[in-house]
Amino acid sequence: DGKNILIGGLMEHIEQAGVHSGDSACSIPPYDISEEIVDEIREQTKKMALELGVVGLMNVQFAVQGNDIYVLEVNPRASRTVPFVSKAIGNSIAKIAARCMAGVKLADQGFTAEVLPSQFCVKEAVFPFNKFLGVDPILSPEMKSTGEVMGVADNFPEAYFKAVIGAGERPPFEGTVFVSVKDADKDGIVPVVDRLLKADFKVIATKGTYEFLKSKGHDVTRIHKVKEGRPHIVDAVKNGEVSLLINTTEGEQAILDSAEIRRAALQNKVCYTTTLAGADALTSAIVKVKGVESSVPVIRLQGELHKG
Repeated sequence: DGKNILIGGLMEHIEQAGVHSGDSACSIPPYDISEEIVDEIREQTKKMALELGVVGLMNVQFAVQGNDIYVLEVNPRASRTVPFVSKAIGNSIAKIAARCMAGVKLADQGFTAEVLPSQFCVKEAVFPFNKFLGVDPILSPEMKSTGEVMGVADNFPEAYFKAVIGAGERPPFEGTVFVSVKDADKDGIVPVVDRLLKADFKVIATKGTYEFLKSKGHDVTRIHKVKEGRPHIVDAVKNGEVSLLINTTEGEQAILDSAEIRRAALQNKVCYTTTLAGADALTSAIVKVKGVESSVPVIRLQGELHKG
């Protein structure tokens, strides 16, 4: 309200910086950031709001690397996540901000403390790729999504799984997973593959990723790239032999070379992810929901909405 600063919501993006924020899934509360970093982000946000003299809404995007915090952008306006945050905390942030702009203080509105959701709330982007089958679905700085959905659960993996389902994907609980990642992601993909193998998935990979995973002691099978001759990965996708596709890449030529794989996944309705962070979150969600410890509740919305 110009004097008192209140954090409406602090969200953690799942995809790394470099993917448009509108295309990245996000979680409130954060699921993988230390309390020390979260507290420092809160303090930096409040200082910027006071220095800029903002009355109403302000959104800030940070990037975190190790213990270093970088400010990507500060916008003295609402962001597209305001409806999502409002649903998560049970308060209309837009209404509160509008009243602040009209001169009503936060204290007079009874909004004096940050509201922390009692459950994990995950926003996932919805893409129109199924309407444009020739488009490469790889995520980039250009925003490609046209909508979003929300998943809510007592833990992050289940909330993320619900959001993915709501976005139209159908994550598998069994079958074959194709893995092909860029060099920078090879170390990071090891725990993901380990998780999949322990959950009884079969893992196949192209030469570079295959050799790296074999050197780490993982039981994976090699499959040809398209240019290496048939049968290759696109054939396997079209033949229904792949349940999940994990493909990260960089460099113009590498992106072009692997585009046919991603398009085949899209056309054949194979669940896929094009980022390491997305692969980690998705496989964690699959294993959590697949396991006996899962507690995903089923709520009949019609009954809940019409009680009494």
